[in-house]
Amino acid sequence: MVKLIARLQAKPGQEATVAAALRKLAPPSRAEAGCILYDICRVKDDPATLLVLEEWESQAALDAHMATAHFQAFLAEVGPALAGEPKLEVVERL
Repeated sequence: MVKLIARLQAKPGQEATVAAALRKLAPPSRAEAGCILYDICRVKDDPATLLVLEEWESQAALDAHMATAHFQAFLAEVGPALAGEPKLEVVERL
């Protein structure tokens, strides 16, 4: 199993654009084979920081997700609204 947190930092004034794109991305991502969890969150004290909490059955499932047309379309759509590249943090349960 692969667990990760994707951290996206919206440019000032672009928070709603990034949030809307994430809401559009979530349903097809959740429907993918190997997706266990795909939960979109916002940092309460910093609304420009959006997080996606993800769990995938395997690295292959995560790699397949990142190659999907809907994920690639998301990156193209949201890229100009981000203040840098999304940061991926692989985590493990203690």
